[in-house]
Amino acid sequence: MSMSPLLPEFRRAGVATLEARLREPRRFLQVVAGPRQVGKTTLVRQAIAAIDQTAHVASADDPGLRDRSWLDAQWQVGRVLTDASRGAGAVLVLDEIQKVPDWSEIVKRLWDEDTAAGRNLRVVVLGSAPLLVQRGLSDSLAGRFEILGLGHWGFAEMRNAFGWDLEQFLVFGGYPGSVPLVDDPDRWRAYILDSLIETTLSRDILLLNRVDKPALLRQLFRLGCDYSGQVVSYQKLVGQLQDAGNTTTLAHYLALLGDAGMITGLQKYAGSKLRQRGSSPKLIALNTALVTAMTGRSAADVAADRDVRDRLVETAVGAHLVATAGRDIDVLWWREGDREVDFVLAGRSGVLAIEVGSGRPKPSLPGLAAFTRHFGAARTLLIGAQGLPLEVALATSAADLLTS
Repeated sequence: MSMSPLLPEFRRAGVATLEARLREPRRFLQVVAGPRQVGKTTLVRQAIAAIDQTAHVASADDPGLRDRSWLDAQWQVGRVLTDASRGAGAVLVLDEIQKVPDWSEIVKRLWDEDTAAGRNLRVVVLGSAPLLVQRGLSDSLAGRFEILGLGHWGFAEMRNAFGWDLEQFLVFGGYPGSVPLVDDPDRWRAYILDSLIETTLSRDILLLNRVDKPALLRQLFRLGCDYSGQVVSYQKLVGQLQDAGNTTTLAHYLALLGDAGMITGLQKYAGSKLRQRGSSPKLIALNTALVTAMTGRSAADVAADRDVRDRLVETAVGAHLVATAGRDIDVLWWREGDREVDFVLAGRSGVLAIEVGSGRPKPSLPGLAAFTRHFGAARTLLIGAQGLPLEVALATSAADLLTS
């Protein structure tokens, strides 16, 4: 099977993984989870084509279809196709599954019925927000599922698929669906704001979670884009917001935005999980397109303002580290007095302190020096300036940076 040029190596690996899982004799519910517009549906369709099985694809994204009877009806289609396959089996793909109330309980019942009947129906479910999907899984489907997580497209993927250079990536980020629009900046920005940001906020967060102050969550997202790459205390955020909630509410809303792949708050490294959780967050937009679209920055603005570009560089590095860290590596930051380290990777193989430089060489690195005085066993890395080239860093996973 020939792969689409829109799926670079990392996504091809995902296709191969899902294909292998669907071929295995033992059945597992396959969960493909990630933010909007990162290629989940394309990946699933290519994996299905590779195994050459009949498939039925349905989406619960239409508000009028989110009920138990819809899910039962789609599952019955899969059963009919499986029974007609003369032993070859079939695949049922359910997109936006988390929008069906009590979906995991329904899937558990149907899945167990098929298992008891020996029916070879393979099921793949897709969701826009990994933790929203996972909450339903952990409640009812323990031992029955595997997760294949997809993040935003990184610099290496956009470069390999579309020939982008670093400056294009910093401004336009990692949404492959927006690529045809980059020559029309107003249209590109409208696409990011309306089709991605607003849809994620309204459909993936506000409709699926209890959010008592929707306006506050939206304001927090805007501030997260404004302050991306900066450490901001919750008290300062409260002071910036027009409809100020308490710090606990802000922390909860920030977690929801992180679950949806929009912005996250990195915690401070202190060698103690307890102290990390109590620190001020370092805000990182998980795709630079969110920052430029929300702030209205054009490519010309970024090229003319070094501070703006530096902030986008730090955002890009932070988002890349978060996307590639996996489960076993924490992405953090550190500060003591006026000495600061941009990022800290902490995992079983050690600790790596990272300073992100711009094009301007630095005569000294006081943050890294102070960090090594506090944590002598830690390693250090400079990215950009006279250190590891930014293009190389953005093509190297957090795990590889930590172990190299």
